[in-house]
Amino acid sequence: MVYTIRDIVSYLEKIAPPAYQESYDNAQLITGDPKNQVKGILCSLDATEAVIEEAISLGCNLVITHHPIVFKGLKSLTGKNYVERTIIKAIKNDVAIYAIHTNLDHVAHGVNKKIADKIGLVKTSILQPKKEILSKLTTFVPIEAKNQVLSALFEAGAGEIGEYSGCSFTAEGKGTFIPSEKANPNKGERGKPHEEPEVRIEVLLPSYLEKKVISFMKKSHPYEEVAYYLQRLENENQLVGAGMIGELTYAMDENEFLHHIKKNLGLQVIKHTALLNKPIQKVAVCGGAGIFLLPQAKNAGADIFITSDIKYHEFFDAENQIVVCDIGHYESEIYTKELLGEILSQNFTNIALYLTKVVTNPITYL
Repeated sequence: MVYTIRDIVSYLEKIAPPAYQESYDNAQLITGDPKNQVKGILCSLDATEAVIEEAISLGCNLVITHHPIVFKGLKSLTGKNYVERTIIKAIKNDVAIYAIHTNLDHVAHGVNKKIADKIGLVKTSILQPKKEILSKLTTFVPIEAKNQVLSALFEAGAGEIGEYSGCSFTAEGKGTFIPSEKANPNKGERGKPHEEPEVRIEVLLPSYLEKKVISFMKKSHPYEEVAYYLQRLENENQLVGAGMIGELTYAMDENEFLHHIKKNLGLQVIKHTALLNKPIQKVAVCGGAGIFLLPQAKNAGADIFITSDIKYHEFFDAENQIVVCDIGHYESEIYTKELLGEILSQNFTNIALYLTKVVTNPITYL
């Protein structure tokens, strides 16, 4: 089967919707024509000139990265820095670059789950679930049309709560209306009051799907004019948010655990606060710069918090209540390329798929 770049992007954006990225982010197709056929895919943490060269040598015309090569607006393309040179090389060689960044960080099966799996955590959950990204839709349907409208709502993505799908609330009542002389009513007669047995339907949905869900609802609804209303909810979405917390299958001594993560994550060095002479059982993680989650890690009762890019004074915030580890930004997210490979291989078995061999880490250690 032939796949286009748009096909790959659409699939990835179902896994990690762009609506879940942070406002500062640039997770999207950065270069390339979405209509082009995909010849091969190279997965990488970063897009650099060397990665684009590797893609060209492998016959890949799509590079999927975690970090967007373009964060700030480009005012010129003269090759004066590595960002411009990488973009120029990609465009000249017809290589598309797609970035899937904080949206992949924020889903329950994303970057932090990969870290958690690497170090053997179980009973994992989002450390800081996102709020105000859920909506409730309420509509009123003739009783005989209930199932067709519900089916349409579920098809559009409504009615999913955690690991449950097809979720709704219904209650029967009576709707009243008077069709005007210009109306074309499905029920009742023009100019006459009408009372109709109806079902009140309520479903939850991700807010970014509002337009799609409403469109599906209207197409399936028998009424000429559909009564409905939407409410944005304060609820936390337990499957979307920053960081992750989980447990080890058995408690480890602090030094034992540090050597455990050093081995399992392939680390050369770990910077950490003073050890507390307590066993490690509950572990919080956040790929990339995650020290902003330290209060949540403490509140969740984590014994240790693993992240990166911690500034000197931020280590003091551990306050001898928790061990805080900085394992390096690259090191905390390098296995994202494995994650991307796993996600893509599940659905695109006939596309050449590679994980970069280029080490894009700008930091070296003695």
